Amino acid sequence: MPKEPPVEKKHRSGFVAIIGRPNVGKSTFMNRILGEKVAIMSPKAQTTRNKINGIYTRPDAQIIFVDTPGIHKPQNELDQYMDDAALSTLNQVDAVLFMVEADQQPGRGDQWILEALAKVKTPVYLLVNKIDLVSPDDLIPLIERYSKMRKFDEVFPISATQGNNIDDLLNTLITALPVGPQYYPDDEITDHPEYFVVGELIREKILELSHDEVPHAVAVVVERMKDYVGGKLQIEANIFVERPGQKSIIIGKGGAMIKEIGIRARRDIESLLGEPVNLKLWVKVQKNWRDNNAYLRTLGYNKKDLK
Repeated sequence: MPKEPPVEKKHRSGFVAIIGRPNVGKSTFMNRILGEKVAIMSPKAQTTRNKINGIYTRPDAQIIFVDTPGIHKPQNELDQYMDDAALSTLNQVDAVLFMVEADQQPGRGDQWILEALAKVKTPVYLLVNKIDLVSPDDLIPLIERYSKMRKFDEVFPISATQGNNIDDLLNTLITALPVGPQYYPDDEITDHPEYFVVGELIREKILELSHDEVPHAVAVVVERMKDYVGGKLQIEANIFVERPGQKSIIIGKGGAMIKEIGIRARRDIESLLGEPVNLKLWVKVQKNWRDNNAYLRTLGYNKKDLK
């Protein structure tokens, strides 16, 4: 008798939100899974400001990860936008990953997030990140403490920097996702346009090189990303700050700071795009832009997009 054809495995797909306090490692985690940088990383809090979608694809499944801004007590309209961006995802996804740090005890921020998660009906997984920084004996009491605060569908101790237990997590997520189509092509790792990612890479270098209040007062807008001169793609971007003193810091003595920002950003942009670029940066002052809703919209922080 002829053999019956093998049963075709059903393709699974869905959206998974990554939520947690600032600087717990959400962007590092997503970049690790994707194998490329789509979310900028910095030891400074509030690095991620928008929801950033990272697309993980394999033959049997596709997961669209939503890297949300770190939730914190709002100090201005930008902060409020970031919190709204994070919380608005919770009822629009198929699963939620609540990320905490292995070397930190639960705080008020974690408690506030857990209160928001109480209203979520989709599966919620606890990710205890940075396990490479602690002894395994310290993990059990921490996990028990979180488990008393909320019932999780599963708990995964992970290291986003080293990759521990990431594969197990992915397999669990895929099993839990609904049967669905492949939404994006195999080679697409983010649904954000290139100019957005380029602007984020420039902002990342500012975060690396500046201190105090400067990083939080900076916004980057890519104004031009077209034409070729001498075989190089021409990119022009404006760096916005709130005060003249911040502008002076970004420019640096004799233009040294802005030059170094450009060198570092251009290196990553060329790696991202796979071609040489000519990057031109300007620094402009826009007073109190973080509390100006109209100006926030021009910079891409539009609350209507969160609905």
